Amino acid sequence: MRIRPAAVAGLFYPAQPQTLRQQLQRMLADAPTGERAPRAIVVPHAGYVYSGEVAASAYARLQPARDRIRRVVLIGPCHRVPLSGLAVPTVEAFETPLGDVLLDGDAIEQLLQLPQVQMSDLAHQQEHSLEVQLPFLQQVLDDFRLVPLVVGDADTGQVSQVLQTLWGNDDTLIVISTDLSHYHDYDTARALDTATCRAIETLDGDAIDHDSACGRNPLRGLLAIARDKQLNVTTLALRNSGDTAGKRDRVVGYGAWMFELP
Repeated sequence: MRIRPAAVAGLFYPAQPQTLRQQLQRMLADAPTGERAPRAIVVPHAGYVYSGEVAASAYARLQPARDRIRRVVLIGPCHRVPLSGLAVPTVEAFETPLGDVLLDGDAIEQLLQLPQVQMSDLAHQQEHSLEVQLPFLQQVLDDFRLVPLVVGDADTGQVSQVLQTLWGNDDTLIVISTDLSHYHDYDTARALDTATCRAIETLDGDAIDHDSACGRNPLRGLLAIARDKQLNVTTLALRNSGDTAGKRDRVVGYGAWMFELP
């Protein structure tokens, strides 16, 4: 079986399985759950010491659907290589310290019929925006298959078409991975991230630009789908690295949101 090895274990999150599981359990235990699971979540992708608790606030909401969610469509920005459109890998599984996550080959083949989707192992090889989400998913879900996509230069329609293709029913979860503003002082970041939060809450993708979020392209695609399907959005957390584990002169913003059917 062709496997993408873990690239940022020991850097963004613990490489030792027991330590990783304990950290996940601790973060999730501190986060509220709900009576029903969302259809989509937006989560950050920094190191766990910086954004793990923010991400946990969304992942904890999935626990009511632990045995129901069978497919996770995970989409994040491509940080490492130039990319036109969206890319899926050729591998059959992604490795983490908690074990291998199997990919949904049939769904990937379906996406490859779209002109904006291509195969690229290079785009996935060192990409952390997807990898850091996998241990959370392994912790809160039972048996699921993964559809991993990194997004480069892609417009809202191209991303929303991918999401629409795999929307499915309540056994499919959409996960959008994005951080918010980057490297501003604390007060500037809070102002920028509050504006981005307002845009997400009002499903206004046009208000999210280059300075708003590194994953603006996948995020805009989700907001378009959310408008079309009249989803309800709830803000779960909004912080930055100055609140969690960093100095306040040059921070990165993090937020978590969930999207539910009315």
